[in-house]
Amino acid sequence: MVYAPDPHPLHLADLKTRPLFLQRWEKLKHRQAHWAIQCTSEAIGLFIVCIASTGSTAGFVLGGINGTTGFGSLFTVGLAFAIGIALSMIVCTATSGGHLNPAITAYWVVFKGMPVTKGARYILAQIFGAYIACLIVYIQWRTPITQTEAAMKVAGTYDSTMFTPGGPAGIFANYAPPGAHLGLTFINEFVVDFFAGLVIFAVVDPTNFLVPPSAMPWVIGITYAAAAWSYAPLGLAANSARDIGGRLAAMTIWGAKASGGSYAAIAGITSIPAMLIAACVYELIFIDSSRVITPAQADFLAGRRAHVEHCEMRLSQDTIAADDEEKSGEEKRSRPRVFQDRSCGHNHGEKGTNAAVFQDRSCGHHHGH
Repeated sequence: MVYAPDPHPLHLADLKTRPLFLQRWEKLKHRQAHWAIQCTSEAIGLFIVCIASTGSTAGFVLGGINGTTGFGSLFTVGLAFAIGIALSMIVCTATSGGHLNPAITAYWVVFKGMPVTKGARYILAQIFGAYIACLIVYIQWRTPITQTEAAMKVAGTYDSTMFTPGGPAGIFANYAPPGAHLGLTFINEFVVDFFAGLVIFAVVDPTNFLVPPSAMPWVIGITYAAAAWSYAPLGLAANSARDIGGRLAAMTIWGAKASGGSYAAIAGITSIPAMLIAACVYELIFIDSSRVITPAQADFLAGRRAHVEHCEMRLSQDTIAADDEEKSGEEKRSRPRVFQDRSCGHNHGEKGTNAAVFQDRSCGHHHGH
């Protein structure tokens, strides 16, 4: 038996009528502000990821420097990262697609036909969301961070620790571990990003019966948590927007010395080619057009399609209504004007659209141009 989605989906507009100003705002969102809303969604998504993960990292790093227990561990950081990813996807996927990673956006540009301009906007929005979140986390943790910096200067460990994964700047920016070989760090980054990419493409595969759409955020989140637990100590960014946004925030706070040197390029770029290669491998090895779309995925895809069609229908109705209103106005303007000559009390109509009819009071006759 082939599963068929409901041909008459129920929209939120069918259940309740929103206030007039919100209806007008929705029309604006679907027209002029459409791209801005999607970019805002991506920025908020990275904001959620970074608020969750960076705060946990702050407790872990500062607790490690100060020798304080109970402030966090690599496990809590990975778990917070997983939860942040899941929550951001839950919040943002319906609005912007839930890319939340420049590597995913690059995949859509290369393989799915997303316009380059739109992809660039997405990536800039993602970086901006991460940047703002990291600055806010710094404000929240500012007192413990400055106290730790002061203690490090007294102990003489500031210069050797500050801009490392275990230093205060490492809360926000990714740095290579002390003494790390950049070639091996690149391999670590590439392999982990490739692994994450394979899982992501398996999760979004509409023929995968093992992962319904509702489980996507959590499976992807757990994937990145496993990556952090296993390979973060070797130097791992995993998300270019999180890395670049956090690095810019660190440089805003501490200046150019927080840039990360040559490792910054590895952390900021590697995930993109790794993700594209993972997409190619999944397409060649795991995709099979003969497989059946799962019922849950059919509902998910049908819902997305119905959303787009409903938006287009409403925009079309608005366009028709505006055209009708404009035509009605033109008809009113083109109607013959009628003048009444007060001297005789008779009405005099125009002989055409642009004709002007008047009565010559000297003779009482009507004259038209």
